[in-house]
Amino acid sequence: MGLEPRGRTGQGTPEANPAGEEPRMRPKAKVKSFEIDKRLIVEAWEKVRANKGAPGVDAVSVEVFGSQLKDNLYKLWNRMSSGSYFPGPVRGVEIPKDHGAGVRLLGVPNTADRVAQTAAARLLEERLEPVFHPDSYGYRPGRSALDALAVARKRCWEKDWVVDFDIRAFFDSVPHDLLLKAVAHHTDERWVLLYVSRWLVAPVQMPDGTVVAREKGTPQGSPISPVLANLFMHYAFDRWMDREHPGSPFERYADDIVAHCGTEQQARDLRAAVAERLGALGLELHPDKTKVAYCKDANRRGVYEHTSFDFLGYSFRGRLARGKRGYFNCFSPAMSAKARKAVGQKIRAWHLNRRSDVDLPGLAEAINPHVRGWVNYYGAFYRSELRFLAWRINEHLARWAMRKFKRFRGKYLRAVEWLQRVFRHQPDLFAHWKLVAFTARRTVGAG
Repeated sequence: MGLEPRGRTGQGTPEANPAGEEPRMRPKAKVKSFEIDKRLIVEAWEKVRANKGAPGVDAVSVEVFGSQLKDNLYKLWNRMSSGSYFPGPVRGVEIPKDHGAGVRLLGVPNTADRVAQTAAARLLEERLEPVFHPDSYGYRPGRSALDALAVARKRCWEKDWVVDFDIRAFFDSVPHDLLLKAVAHHTDERWVLLYVSRWLVAPVQMPDGTVVAREKGTPQGSPISPVLANLFMHYAFDRWMDREHPGSPFERYADDIVAHCGTEQQARDLRAAVAERLGALGLELHPDKTKVAYCKDANRRGVYEHTSFDFLGYSFRGRLARGKRGYFNCFSPAMSAKARKAVGQKIRAWHLNRRSDVDLPGLAEAINPHVRGWVNYYGAFYRSELRFLAWRINEHLARWAMRKFKRFRGKYLRAVEWLQRVFRHQPDLFAHWKLVAFTARRTVGAG
């Protein structure tokens, strides 16, 4: 066998270093500033798509974003990995507060920003969930407002005094420097800290079109806001309470807080101490809405200015309850007056009497999801307070029948009798029909 010709040796590979030429080397791949798993971005997108939601300032909806999903996700990942990602302005939207207490400003990010925030929030939640306080209930997996209410009810039976805290404009007042310090303490992902700092200062486009810069606060409505709010309050309130006031247990749902005390003086001292603590951190207790309340019932018959308080859409006060020895006065939660008013407004906004183009099953299909939500939440404690809900909806259904069928024009009782016959044959048609027996009672003040 002869040797291969010298000119063919190493064919297909570059020469080591021919005389008079620079070494031939392939260009190196660009190194990203941050290592971000592509799967994290994809999983974040899946969560955003499942939650749906309105578009941001750029008017790109979830559906439009998903129509070019591969390109959009790659572009987002590439920018985030290289450090060149900058969020757009947040669209400000005014919505009614939960349980009907005024309005609040939500910040709606662009869809791409929601995906980025969801990815960062997931990493932070994995680190923070084992750290958060057991009496923190807001926006946490496996915890709910009903859990907080159940614990609050039990502690109201055990301790006679409550401090109902109301933090003025909490989400608009959180100081960025302290919040970023807390984030840095719990993550070694530099990109998370960088982009959290950019999200915090992203301007808000108000409903009137003006753009407002932000120097503090974290707007509600963004995926990252709940975990950031909980993180700030974990250090501002939760751990401080354990350290300074271990004898006053509390329940906190985001910025809604109630704490329990054994004596009036202890409650007053706690209110003053919390006001000083939060004031040192740039927050302020609302002077009128923050109050000390006495848990008055059959066994606690003292006299005090406040003997009730509202928490998470429920009013806590003495109520008639049935025990082994008959009826007695028990300090318990039930749907608050503000929540009742808000629900009544939503029912009126349905304008059922104008929907004569829809049949009765169609109306049931439209309103039952809302009603089930109210029943499941407000019916968890003192369910009898929801009777007004059934009467109010029946009132509007009767008006619907009076407008849809000529034989019921101006004949309210006949319309109710017809609905009663439907109820007897289809008792599960409407969700509210399970709350109370169908009667011809005409709700006063229904609108």
